Amino acid sequence: MRLAHQLAIESDLVRADMVESSEFPHLVNKYGVMAVPKTVINEQVSLEGALAESDFLEGVMQAVS
Repeated sequence: MRLAHQLAIESDLVRADMVESSEFPHLVNKYGVMAVPKTVINEQVSLEGALAESDFLEGVMQAVS
C-alpha cells in the first residue's frame, strides 16, 4: 500500500485508495478479497500480499499496457 500511495503522491495520473475490508464487505465481494493487502489496478490486474517493489511495479506496468 505504501508504494501505491507514493506513486499517487508523485503523479497526478495515479490515484490510490485504501479501505478496511471489514467495513466494506461489498468491495470484498466485488474484488474477491481472500488475503490482504490486495491491490487492484485499473479493474484489470489484482495483486495479493506484501510484494517486493519490483513485483508491484511489474503489476502496474501490466495494467497500463
